[in-house]
Amino acid sequence: MHRTKKQKQPRRRKLAACAGVGLAPLLVLGLTSTPAEAHGWITNPASRQEQCARGVVSCGSIKWEPQSVEGPKGLKDCAGGNERFADLRDDNKGWRVTDVGSSTDFNWKFTARHRTTNWQYFIGNTKIAEIGGGGAQPPETVSHHVDFRGFTGKQKVLAVWNIADTANAFYACVDVNIRG
Repeated sequence: MHRTKKQKQPRRRKLAACAGVGLAPLLVLGLTSTPAEAHGWITNPASRQEQCARGVVSCGSIKWEPQSVEGPKGLKDCAGGNERFADLRDDNKGWRVTDVGSSTDFNWKFTARHRTTNWQYFIGNTKIAEIGGGGAQPPETVSHHVDFRGFTGKQKVLAVWNIADTANAFYACVDVNIRG
């Protein structure tokens, strides 16, 4: 049986409607999801992004996404090379400084737990600690005991979470006053 042009149009409309219904969820997911930018930060002592999230210091968009300071591995930048979070590299922004002894514990919170190569801690260009991750996925929170031997006074600690499953790392800066 041969269909006329008029009879084919409703069938095509039905096929198009079915295809649209099937593709709609995929399109919605594709349009509303954004690439994962970062998934962890230091909550205690309060990192710069934690201070932004709490409203301690007035910041830009980092206020709503403290976990999102991600950039290529190997940077020495509080903003992880991300211009959206440039506030984090401004040393004159009024960051609260936490008094610590000759060592302290840094507590990380993870919203996405990537397999971990290691965590590194720096003061200036000096690496003061490195904690291995063994390629494992960390729990939701992790604490590292870091020794400040050889440093005193006000210091900016750059903490880096090097993840094993991408070429990126997560960055957090913490302002401390080391009282030895």
